[in-house]
Amino acid sequence: MKIKTWLLLSYFIVMILPLTAAYVLFVWVQAYHKDLNVEEYVQKQAHLQYLISVLDDPKWYEINAERAQVEKLIQPQVSIVLYNRDGVVLYTSDRLRVSPQFSLGRKQLYENLYSLQQGYRAYGYKQPVFSGPELVGFFDIQLSRDEWVSGVSQRGWLLIGVFIGLFTLIYLAVVRGVNRKLNSRLTHLMQQMTAFAKGETVQELPEGKDEIGQLTGHFHKMRRQIEAARKKLAQEQREKEFMIAAISHDLKTPLMSICAYAESLASEQELSASEREEYRGIIVEKANHMKQMLDDLLMHTLLQSPTYEIELVEVDGGEFFDMLVSDYELLCKEKHIQLLVRSDVSGNVRVNPNQMIRVANNLMSNALRHTKTGMRIWLAAASSDRLPMEWLFNFVKEEARLDTPDSVFFIVQNEGEGIAPDKLPHVFDPLYQADPARGKQAARGAGLGLSITRRILEKHGGDVAIYSKENIGTCVICRLPLMNEEGERT
Repeated sequence: MKIKTWLLLSYFIVMILPLTAAYVLFVWVQAYHKDLNVEEYVQKQAHLQYLISVLDDPKWYEINAERAQVEKLIQPQVSIVLYNRDGVVLYTSDRLRVSPQFSLGRKQLYENLYSLQQGYRAYGYKQPVFSGPELVGFFDIQLSRDEWVSGVSQRGWLLIGVFIGLFTLIYLAVVRGVNRKLNSRLTHLMQQMTAFAKGETVQELPEGKDEIGQLTGHFHKMRRQIEAARKKLAQEQREKEFMIAAISHDLKTPLMSICAYAESLASEQELSASEREEYRGIIVEKANHMKQMLDDLLMHTLLQSPTYEIELVEVDGGEFFDMLVSDYELLCKEKHIQLLVRSDVSGNVRVNPNQMIRVANNLMSNALRHTKTGMRIWLAAASSDRLPMEWLFNFVKEEARLDTPDSVFFIVQNEGEGIAPDKLPHVFDPLYQADPARGKQAARGAGLGLSITRRILEKHGGDVAIYSKENIGTCVICRLPLMNEEGERT
């Protein structure tokens, strides 16, 4: 239940339930009083008839009459006042209620005759007395209702006590509900936030479906995102530190060679022209290698930034990939490697030509490095419905997902030793080398080629995957989205 609904319902219960309980108790007391009134009225009526039979005697209304029998009627519950015909008090049993010097006006004297009047504390009855046809006086009887008043008072206090008890129970129930529904959960959430801020372990509890549950869920989601970001930053920091150390190590070797050959050229010892030319060539080669390593490091750093966007232009897919797969025949011939090329792309694509050339160079460089003399390399660019399935390795056909529509696939496949299964998941990691020998590192580069390739393709909205099996070969498949008729990526 939503907290808003719960609070409104609690407010309604707190408002209506005490009123309902008070009404029920009031009706119950009134019903009891009604039943008691009937019983009391019958009793008072019977007592009244006896009193009337005694007081309806003209002799009690004479001046200086002896009223001993009248006084015998007086009880704590009975009060009697006798008036003459003019309303002057002749006798009163309760001087506090009616003074002997008191007299009634004519209107009051003749008001409510022969009627038993029910008051809160007493019943009243007034009647004239005649001697023959002559009016001689009036008597006024008051029958107190002490038992009834006492019962009403007791039940009134009972009603107040029950109402207070019921209200207290409702209040305690609402307080407990508010504490369980709001206070305890908010306190626990604040404790979790404080623990998370201090770096302590946060124990997740059931969230619930109300607003606090949603707030708790958002907090845990935010916490997981922050923790993931922290881990990612820590991982990136470790990668940067490792990269700096590795690049420093890799730059140190060619730099030492450059320094050694430069010192030899600068020395006064006799060097032949061919030796000098060889030394200069080595210096240029090492310098170019260092430049390539620094270029890879700069590009990798740029591609890691989420704000860095490479500029894409729309090109004809057929023309661009025809150009991309060309110009590698000479390199393969120099190493006596057979190159099989195929380009069959239709439709337009958005690419950065220089970066895609970098991708092709990285992949072909890796393929040439791991392909022995006499073996083959396959280089293809094709739309998703025109893939050269006939020359793909069987394990590639089984593992790769090549059924993505409206896509262009760029494929580099080579025969060779392949990559071990335990090393395959790490080949896209920065500076990772499937062959750990550092002695050949100078001829390879900084080990950032595949990592750069993956990030370039991601910036293009595509992806890259690598498949390899030992003693068979390796296949790298890059995918780029085609443009639709509205000029948007599919």
